[in-house]
Amino acid sequence: MTSTHADALPLRGPGAVTVSITRRVDPLRVPEATHWVQEGVNLANSWPGFLGSGWVRASAESDEWHMLYRFADEEALDAWEHSEPRLAWLERGRDMVEDRHVLRRTGIEGWFDAPSVSTDLETPVKPPRWKQAVAIWLGFFPVNLAFTALVGLLLPQWWDSLLMPLRVFLTTAILTPIMAYWVLPWVTGLLQPWLQRRKTP
Repeated sequence: MTSTHADALPLRGPGAVTVSITRRVDPLRVPEATHWVQEGVNLANSWPGFLGSGWVRASAESDEWHMLYRFADEEALDAWEHSEPRLAWLERGRDMVEDRHVLRRTGIEGWFDAPSVSTDLETPVKPPRWKQAVAIWLGFFPVNLAFTALVGLLLPQWWDSLLMPLRVFLTTAILTPIMAYWVLPWVTGLLQPWLQRRKTP
């Protein structure tokens, strides 16, 4: 993949949202489109909650440009996407580009995304399933252990009196949001160099 431009994207925070857009660009207006995209990046850089952006082209001849931008949370993203400066910027590019595909990624969807747009002319690698399983286990084991120990210490008789299905239900209901919003984003961020490591030929 030929990289036209890339800004380093920081690791995802618990509520961060990444937007991926595929746009078709008029081949006769590439210099104008390049300037237009950079104008949008500069505009977003001044917006509260903006975390980073990047864009790449499949090749020098390709008319499809792949763009990413990231905001701290849904509220900041919505404020940016509905702002007058951004709408005016989109209007200026209406005759040059056409949106083909837009995807928002947050929470569990984006746990194992690469943390940045690749700048080494390679497509970011999705970690193998065994690495994903290890990352999830490393987060789930200590959280589950701490929860079990805490409940056993504070409410031993009440907890033991519950039917097993009810104990499992309460455990998963309490721990799932903790894992999704805090633990897994932190663990996968910490393990990104290992998760994204490529196999040596």
